[in-house]
Amino acid sequence: STPATNVTYNSATSLTATSPAGTSTVDVTVTTPGGTSTISSADQFTYVAPPSAPSIVDGYALVSTSGQVAAFGSASNIGDLSGIALNKPIVGMAYTPDHGGYWLVASDGGIFTFGDAGFYGSAGNIKLNKPIVGMAATPDGKGYWLVASDGGVFTYGDAGFHGSTGNINLNKPIVGMAATSDGQGYWLVASDGGVFTFGDAQYLGSVPASLNNGSLSSFRGQAVGLGSL
Repeated sequence: STPATNVTYNSATSLTATSPAGTSTVDVTVTTPGGTSTISSADQFTYVAPPSAPSIVDGYALVSTSGQVAAFGSASNIGDLSGIALNKPIVGMAYTPDHGGYWLVASDGGIFTFGDAGFYGSAGNIKLNKPIVGMAATPDGKGYWLVASDGGVFTYGDAGFHGSTGNINLNKPIVGMAATSDGQGYWLVASDGGVFTFGDAQYLGSVPASLNNGSLSSFRGQAVGLGSL
C-alpha cells in the first residue's frame, strides 16, 4: 500500500490527506503509538485521478460568401462549397463542440454540413421576410438557431425558442447572435450595437446605452457581430 501524504489532524474522528496518484480503492488505516486500526469494509475509500486539463483550442476558420473555408492554426478544413453554385451567399458558420465539423448557413436559410455536424433542418424552403444573417449551435451540437435581419429566430434540433424581435420595429437590422453556455438563451445584436436578450442571456450593456451614459465615448462604423465568453 502507498501512504497518503500531507496528513492533517482535524479531530478525533476526522483526518484530511492527499491521495496517492492514480485510481484505486483502498482500506484506510491509521497508525498511532497504540497500534494500527482494524481493517473492515467500513474503512474502504475510492480515490480517482484528477481530470486532465482541457485541451487548448488554438485555431479558427473563416468562411467566404462563396462558401470557401480557410482554416488556421489547429483548425482543419473539413470541407467547403468551393466550385458549387449557390442560390444565395453564405453568411455564417458554427463549429460542433468537438470541433470535428461545422455548419455553414446561407442568407436564404440553407444549411450545409461538414464533418460530424448533423443536419437538423433549414429555412431554405421557407419564404423569409428578411434574410438570414447568422447562426449559433447548441452546446451539445445537436441543434442550432438561425437569425434573420429582422430578428426572427428559427430553431432546429434541440435548440429551444426563447424569443425574438421578429415583431418589433427595430431601429437597425440584426446582424448576429450568440448562445449562452448552457443553451438556454441567446443574445441578438443590431448594426447600431443594440443588444437584445432572451432566455437566460443577461443584458450587460449595449453601444447606444453606453454612448448615452458616457461610458463609451465613440463607436465608429456599424456592429457586424457578437461574441460571448
